[in-house]
Amino acid sequence: MDIRGTCISSTKDEHGPIFVYETKNTRILSFDGKIYQSSMKLNDINGLHLDYTQAMMAGLLFVPIINTATILGLGAGSMAKNLINNISELKVHVVEYREEVVNIAKKYFCLPCTDHLSIHIDDATNYIQNTNIKSDIIFSDLYNSEGIEPKQVQSSYLHNCKNALNKQGVLVLNICHTTPKLQKELNEILKCEFKNQLLSLEVGSGNTIVLAFKNTIPTMNKEELLSMGKRLQEKMNIPMQHYIKLICDNKKL
Repeated sequence: MDIRGTCISSTKDEHGPIFVYETKNTRILSFDGKIYQSSMKLNDINGLHLDYTQAMMAGLLFVPIINTATILGLGAGSMAKNLINNISELKVHVVEYREEVVNIAKKYFCLPCTDHLSIHIDDATNYIQNTNIKSDIIFSDLYNSEGIEPKQVQSSYLHNCKNALNKQGVLVLNICHTTPKLQKELNEILKCEFKNQLLSLEVGSGNTIVLAFKNTIPTMNKEELLSMGKRLQEKMNIPMQHYIKLICDNKKL
């Protein structure tokens, strides 16, 4: 299905096209004119408006103190803007392979220039293998025009993500548009690499969000999670308690 709205920008780099669409209330980034890559409400430029981006923030529930976050895959910068806007003194590192995507995010999606945001133009697998930066949370959202980036399913990539986390860190993966075979392969790699210290939730858009813990999953009961979720929900204006219930149902907490 084609995206509804007026195309206000159509550019192309060596990796393919980049489209920006606009409706009365929303601006949309797409790589193929069919699938939303990112979405921004014009009256709430720092908000998260796609279900899967909201659900990825559930990883924050399990990080007691967050100073450094890394986002692998910029898109229109929704997650970076939301984190910077809601968590004071947070340092956010974003890795984006396509420089033109960064240019589009700045021009059309209000990606700010701030000391709290560092953008690295690099291949995510190369960056995460060589970085000396330790993050409290890593968000991996690597996609191309055909769906999930195959590199995100590689054992070496997930191993390097784990190494780039602090002791109590968590890796948050967005999984969507995968074949059953690829999904099974990824599940096995995750179980092996993270010693089955995993939580997951499925959101209405068909995305599966996986939380992979460097060490053990913090011990919290459902009531404690819901209490934390309420505070985070009020702060970030996302239905965090709904996503907690999805996690608990999966984990049977």
